[in-house]
Formats: sequence, structure tokens, C-alpha cells
Amino acid sequence: MRLNTKLIIAGISVVVLPFLLITAALFSIEHTLRIADLIAIAVILLFTSILLTVWISRGVTDPVNELNHAMQHIRDGDFEYRLLDAERSQTDEGRRLLDRNGEIGELYRSYEDMRLRLKESAEEKLLHESQNQELVSNISHDLKTPITTIRGYAEGLLEGVADTPEKREKYLRMIVSKAEDMNRLINELTLYSSIDNNRIPYHFQRIRVAEYFADCVDEVGIDLENRGIKLDFVNLTPPDTLIIADPEQLSRVINNIVGNSVKYLGREDGSGHIEIRLLDEVDAVRIEIEDNGRGIAQRDLANIFDRFYRTDASRNSRIGGSGIGLSIVKKIVEDHGGYIWATSKEQEGTTMHIVLRKYIEQEES
Repeated sequence: MRLNTKLIIAGISVVVLPFLLITAALFSIEHTLRIADLIAIAVILLFTSILLTVWISRGVTDPVNELNHAMQHIRDGDFEYRLLDAERSQTDEGRRLLDRNGEIGELYRSYEDMRLRLKESAEEKLLHESQNQELVSNISHDLKTPITTIRGYAEGLLEGVADTPEKREKYLRMIVSKAEDMNRLINELTLYSSIDNNRIPYHFQRIRVAEYFADCVDEVGIDLENRGIKLDFVNLTPPDTLIIADPEQLSRVINNIVGNSVKYLGREDGSGHIEIRLLDEVDAVRIEIEDNGRGIAQRDLANIFDRFYRTDASRNSRIGGSGIGLSIVKKIVEDHGGYIWATSKEQEGTTMHIVLRKYIEQEES
């Protein structure tokens, strides 16, 4: 039975039952009622019933109907329909909706909270789907290039184009290099999946900053030397400076940033230069990685750590990259309790700044 029907029955009952009871009671004490008295009682009861019915209808039926109408919008996937709509507040009905309190008001506010959460969830889902499509497109494009190169050099070896030991060695080195590029892209995709599920595996331990970064520089320096890029390392921290970090993930951060610098150096004259500096900041260590590459425009600088953000889509499509490298870097640094930012000047270079807290051993009393 619908709520309106119940209210009508209740309204009639409010008139009829008391009228019959009053009439029966008065007749039982042998009191003669005049017709005017009966009419007066009936009018009073009827008026009371109408007031109660209207009051309950406005307080319960109208809000429930409004809520039902709003839920139909939710069912149809329309998360823009608001119960407390500013445009409707100019009318009497709108003002009544805005003035709801008590259980009905709480119900309205709960609906609004649910609507906003569902809307946010739907928007996040659409964004996530869009990002995944872009990631697949980027990875597909970036895998196609090294695969094509590997295939070309392999065919050259099979067909005897590389007819000298030097050429064969060159072809094989190129195949290995492109295979490493493919492996790096696959590792990025795997790590992105871990980040998306918040499941990056960390194994934190105490690390001596100077020794650790000296080893990182030695490892990275071999590849940069082969590319004709100069690498400098400056350590201005005390020898016993410690941090708590995951060596593997922190190495990923350094390699990712240096790899980005190499991609965007844009110098073919062998004047590429990267410098890694360790600075002491009392209770923290600041790592600076500076290059003399193309730099980043100020309008792009605040967004470079966002997922899939590319400062120049056409340029990036030629250079390659999944567009998630710096977002991975930021996630790892923040999971270490640190923070990262960048400064840059176009045509002069970019500097990445990473700040990590020191680990200070407590002396035994």
C-alpha cells in the first residue's frame, strides 16, 4: 500500500472513530445531542484530520517522493541531480528542501554524500580507464621501435650485411641495447601495476649515504661514459651520514632521473653533463641531480610528476617513454618519507631535488 493511501485512511480514521466514540459516550449518559453539536464535532475533527494529513504529507510524503525521484537519477547513472539544488532554492519548495532537519534532513544529507562519492568514483573510473588506454598506447608505441630495430639488425646478420667482425659486433651491441630498452619498459609497467595496487615491495635498511651514492655513480657512469656524457659527483655530507631506505628502489629513483636527463639532453656535440650532489641539511640529506639539457617550461614544471604527463607529446613520441617514470619516482620518494621537486630553465638545464630524513642513532645512557 502506498504512503498516500495510508495517510488518507489515517485521516478518515481520525475523523470517523473519534466521532463515533464521542456520540456513543454521550448517548450512553442519556445526553441528547443536537444536530448542530454533531456538525460542530465533525467539523473540528475533520479540520484536525486535514491539518495532520497535510503536515505529515509535507513532512514525510513529499521528501520521500523527492528522494525516490533523486534515486531514479542515480539508477540511470546521472550523478549531477542534487536534492539541495541552489536553483530550486528560489521556490517555496526549494526553500523547504533546504530547511529539512531531523531524520529527513539526515537522510537528504546522506543522499548527497552518497551522490558525491558515486560521482567521484565514476570520474575516477573514467580517468583510470583513460590512463590505462594511454599507457597501453605508449607502451605499444615504445615497444614497436626497439622490436623493429632488433628485427632489422637480426636480418642484417642473417643476410650477411654485417660482413666484418666490427659490423657484427656493432649489430649485436645494438640488439642488446634495444632488448634492454624493452626490458626497462616492461619493468616500468610491472612497477606501475604495483603502485596502482599500493603493493611496492620495500626492504628498508640503514644506508651510508656517501658510500651508497658513490656506488650508484660508478654504476651509472659506465653507461654515460659510453654515450659521451660527463658525470660528476659531489659529496658535502659527513662520512657517517645514514638514512633509512630501500637500496633497490632508491637506485631505481636515481636511474630513472638520470635516464630522463639523458633522453632530454639534446646535445650531439658531446657536451652533455650531469652532476649528482649530496648536501647536508642538519636533519636531512638533499640529493640534487642537475643536467645541462633542454630544460622544462615553467608552465609544465608543476605537472611533470603527474602520471602520463608529457611536456611535449610530439617530442616525447619520438624519444619514447611510458610517461610514468617521474610519477614512480615521486611515489617511491614519498614512501621513504621524503619529498621531491624540480627547478629548470629552458635551454639551460633541469635540477631534481630530493630530500630524505637522516637516521640518527640514539646513544645509550
